[in-house]
Amino acid sequence: MAKVKPAPAQLSSTEKAAALILSGKSKKRGFARLLPFMGPAFIASVAYMDPGNFATNIQAGAQFGYTLLWVVVATNLMAMLIQTLSAKLGIASGKNLAQMCRESFPRPVVLVMWVLMEIVAMATDLAEFLGAALGFYLLLGIPLWVAGFLTAIITFIILGLERYGFRPLEAVITAFVGVISLCYLVEIILGKPDWGQVLYHAVVPQFVGPESVLLAAGILGATVMPHVIFLHSSLTQNRIVVRTPAKLRKLFKFEVVDVVIAMGLAGLINAAMLMTAASTFYREGITSVATIQDAHQTLAPLLGKASSFFFAISLLASGLSSSSVGTMAGQVIMQGFLRRGIPVWIRRVATMIPALVVILIGLDPTRTLVISQVVLSFGLPFAVIPLVIFTSRRKVMKTLVNTKITVLVACIVTAMIVGLNIYLLVQVFTGN
Repeated sequence: MAKVKPAPAQLSSTEKAAALILSGKSKKRGFARLLPFMGPAFIASVAYMDPGNFATNIQAGAQFGYTLLWVVVATNLMAMLIQTLSAKLGIASGKNLAQMCRESFPRPVVLVMWVLMEIVAMATDLAEFLGAALGFYLLLGIPLWVAGFLTAIITFIILGLERYGFRPLEAVITAFVGVISLCYLVEIILGKPDWGQVLYHAVVPQFVGPESVLLAAGILGATVMPHVIFLHSSLTQNRIVVRTPAKLRKLFKFEVVDVVIAMGLAGLINAAMLMTAASTFYREGITSVATIQDAHQTLAPLLGKASSFFFAISLLASGLSSSSVGTMAGQVIMQGFLRRGIPVWIRRVATMIPALVVILIGLDPTRTLVISQVVLSFGLPFAVIPLVIFTSRRKVMKTLVNTKITVLVACIVTAMIVGLNIYLLVQVFTGN
């Protein structure tokens, strides 16, 4: 059934402002001109700075100093490309990635993809819920199980903002991103990294033995996540609806700016995590930081109590925002693949129970985070490959179809992502 564009009276103030800008009738300039189009990429960017990233980036910096900083830069560039394609699919087709898969693939394939993506969404939520609970535990010193229930309550409140439209939720998520950014700006100032080494290793690819290759694959696995690829196409599919080729191209250009700014900020935060670990743990000879709790406790004697405080705040903001985004992605996946949805609160409880069980039986939260990243690796090819296929079809994308150069680069990036994740899985299951 064709989607009907809302009547002008039904448009929100953001949609009205965007319509005026796209039609060339707006007098807004500078950032005010960009503002109506900003938001979707910031929600997606949260997945690129979640608790899983804390674990991999801290270990990379502690064990190898600044050596793997180029991996963070490279994976962030990959993320920009993939999220741009995801946003473009939603704009051009009016459908999200899950809906496209349902309409294009045989039913058995669709069911397998749905089950796998549901597992991925739950693994994502598990990790992010644990990260938020761990942030409360480190910040307030309360028992971890109490922190878990407190996380649940706040996440329910955040998700409740959806009923007021997309802007309030985008504003809250963007605020969380701002908190994480501010915390790591403080960490960088306190840590005083070697900027010469930072600039060198940010652009010069280098490995130090097979373990650094494995950790590089871990950084990639924690950065490029399948659930948010499905989510971003949903965030743009009906946010601002335009029909003419000229307006589609203009809207896409604004979305590219949104992606570059949001993903660029996420990349800087990831780099700051690694740089902080390199300028503190590695410099002091502490090359093995086994858990996030260890990182928090060790920062205090190295940089002072302020550093460990800001670390806990950033982890808490990361966990709360990413757990909310993970739940949104799960809802999009179910509705897209099956044309069915369940109330958000039921999905929240369903994903909350595994995390609370992990906390109550005393499993190591950091180890659980690592295992969840391995689960995510299984689902990555099922998101990236269909995305490249659909965005390369003129029948689907029309004027926004991928160029030959984009297709080539996307195929190379996809091969690298899939190859490194396969390597990571092989190493994990062979005990290496």
